[in-house]
Amino acid sequence: METLLIVIFVLGYLAITLEHNLKIDKLIPALAMMAVLWALMAFGIDGFSGWFDSTKHALLENFGALGHEEKMHILEETLLHHLGKTSEILVFLLGAMTIVEIIDYFDGFATIKTFVKTRSKKRILWIFAFLAFILSAIIDNLTATIVLISILQKIVKERNARLWYAGLIVIAANAGGAWSPIGDVTTTMLWIGNKVTTVKLISYLLVPSLLCMLVPTFIASFLPAFKGEIESDASEPSKSKFGAKMLYLGLTAIVFVPIFKTVTHLPPYVGMMLSLAIVATFAEIYSSSKITISSVDPESDAGSHHSPVHSALTKIELPSILFFLGILMAVAALESLGLLFNFAEGLKQGMPLLGTEIAGTQISDLVVILLGIGSAVIDNVPLVAASLGMFSETMDNPLWHFIAYSAGTGGSMLIIGSAAGVVAMGMEKIDFFWYLKKIGWLAFLGFIAGAICFIGMRYFF
Repeated sequence: METLLIVIFVLGYLAITLEHNLKIDKLIPALAMMAVLWALMAFGIDGFSGWFDSTKHALLENFGALGHEEKMHILEETLLHHLGKTSEILVFLLGAMTIVEIIDYFDGFATIKTFVKTRSKKRILWIFAFLAFILSAIIDNLTATIVLISILQKIVKERNARLWYAGLIVIAANAGGAWSPIGDVTTTMLWIGNKVTTVKLISYLLVPSLLCMLVPTFIASFLPAFKGEIESDASEPSKSKFGAKMLYLGLTAIVFVPIFKTVTHLPPYVGMMLSLAIVATFAEIYSSSKITISSVDPESDAGSHHSPVHSALTKIELPSILFFLGILMAVAALESLGLLFNFAEGLKQGMPLLGTEIAGTQISDLVVILLGIGSAVIDNVPLVAASLGMFSETMDNPLWHFIAYSAGTGGSMLIIGSAAGVVAMGMEKIDFFWYLKKIGWLAFLGFIAGAICFIGMRYFF
């Protein structure tokens, strides 16, 4: 049965990658794969001998000896657990996308366009790369990607050129998220799990992560795609009196989310909903003022009731949300059977240890690098969850920091290998194979450069 489930996952994965060849939207195989995997698990529940407890990051003992009803209860609880965790991401994503659309409703991004004076494609590349690297560490790589691609769409009108920028933004955002405890889901997992501390994480990973961003950006700056200048339309003024105010309010609200999480210890989506409520309140006040927002067509539905929130919600990319739901829940199915845990454990046992003795701990660099590469194919969250059960090293051991780096940046090698990549794929309709051919090798070079830097720093410092 496990073999059948893996085959279905591979076929579904192929259907997603061949979206343009099959002429089928990627959300369809993602949702079908999710439903079929969980249905087969329910039908064959009595034939499974192992089960992975995601809450404890370990395999359940004596699962095979349990009765049918007990196994079904565990399956339902596991399904609910993963749906809850996935929904946290989706609700967070919906909130961030809505705030971005509200800013756009007031034409707030025109304010940023006025700051970008240069028309040079190469300089714009570096501006967005550093913005992605810094913002992702503050507001997480997912939100940073949404914000920057939204801004990019206002500055770079040519779609082919914009695809290149979006690909480099994904690399930079994932690199920036790796050195911050709130920059990526996996680093947050290690931080909350008392495996890393903020100071040590930054000191160990800032330089390798920076190198992971700089190498591909530097190489890309010499490619033909970034030669010349973009078409000039940055002089177009904001059509709304409140554009700048809504831009600063919206970005401040997003930055507030990790602060809210740190203070309350609640999941990030709770803070995002509060931020959305605040932004929406000001948006409603401004839209109902005596000043008419000329950017809203009075004959449209949005113009008829002057509701920025309603207008923003109609522009949300729901296909991307559903695709995200399908792919995450499909991976969760494989995780629940312990397949991902066994895969990670097999890497640990089967590969030669290339690390050296550091503070009494043997570290396998090759295993961690392979986990990073594997995170481009399989979601990095369950792989990191498996590593939490695989290794017993103490807090701030270099192993945990290397895992944080590898899992956080390795996903950049494939467009569906990270949350930032999935969002970029949905917002810009990026083709899987285009990204693999044009961007994947740049991401790989950056990943390896950062990994070598980390190993070197660990040996000498």
